[in-house]
Amino acid sequence: MQRTLFKTTRHGLDDRLFPMQLWQKAKQLGTWDPRAIDFSRDVGDWRRLGERERDLLLRLTAQFQAGEESVTYDLLPLLMVMAEEGRIEEEMFLTSYLWEEAKHVEGFSYFLEEVAGVHGGLEHYFTEPYRQLFFEEQPRALNRLRVDASPEAQAEASATYQMITEGVLAETGYHAYYSVLESNDILPGMQQLVRQIQRDEARHIAYGVYLLSRLVAEHGEAIWQVIDARMNTLITLAVQHIAASLDPYGDDIPFGIRVEDYLDFGMAQFQKRYRRIEKARGQTLDEVCYGITPGGDGAALT
Repeated sequence: MQRTLFKTTRHGLDDRLFPMQLWQKAKQLGTWDPRAIDFSRDVGDWRRLGERERDLLLRLTAQFQAGEESVTYDLLPLLMVMAEEGRIEEEMFLTSYLWEEAKHVEGFSYFLEEVAGVHGGLEHYFTEPYRQLFFEEQPRALNRLRVDASPEAQAEASATYQMITEGVLAETGYHAYYSVLESNDILPGMQQLVRQIQRDEARHIAYGVYLLSRLVAEHGEAIWQVIDARMNTLITLAVQHIAASLDPYGDDIPFGIRVEDYLDFGMAQFQKRYRRIEKARGQTLDEVCYGITPGGDGAALT
């Protein structure tokens, strides 16, 4: 493709666009260092936990670690599509997005090595629905963008990545960490790590809601049908994964966890984002791109 112009010299950056607002947040809030987190107290807390308690936290952390590695691998095709379309503001935000995902990989790896004393061999914690999502559905949807950058392909990729992987599974995982660690006053370093990661992910999810809303507003009902079908197909796998992750512990799940609490939480996250995207069916493109004022880290879109 022969380039004919540079947007920034011809028109300048459009600071009104929602991705530019996320870019400003990323510069302010996304520069934390996983290696700067103090895990010294976590080491002692970990040793005092029971075997089944450590097993549950290892299961959750292993799934997060592999999930963060997966999204780091899989994001690049979306960034490339935005570059090909000349959406410099979205590409700028996506560069911070990819960098943040890489830091999340490092953060969980650091905890596993320094606190849990684990150096691999955690694949047995992956459920079958987890493998379907991270080994099949997500890489297929994102890598499709390398050869097909159509609005339909973009919608399928974002619905998979930001709405299910980040918007349901990761959000439910954060809820699990908080409900266990805060209520038992343990692993303060991990609590800090999760807070930082979740703040990054809030921007990522907000971008996904924006992208899907923009696609619906621009291309109409056909794109909404793609999003609707994809989200409702994959939420089944997500729910199955949540239940399967806790099934090995029977009726006596460590820390007093109840499966129903996490299933309900995951579905609430799904429904919230689903309804927000559905609103774009009645919005103009300008309303989606310029008419949304986010609160905090993009809360208005998450």
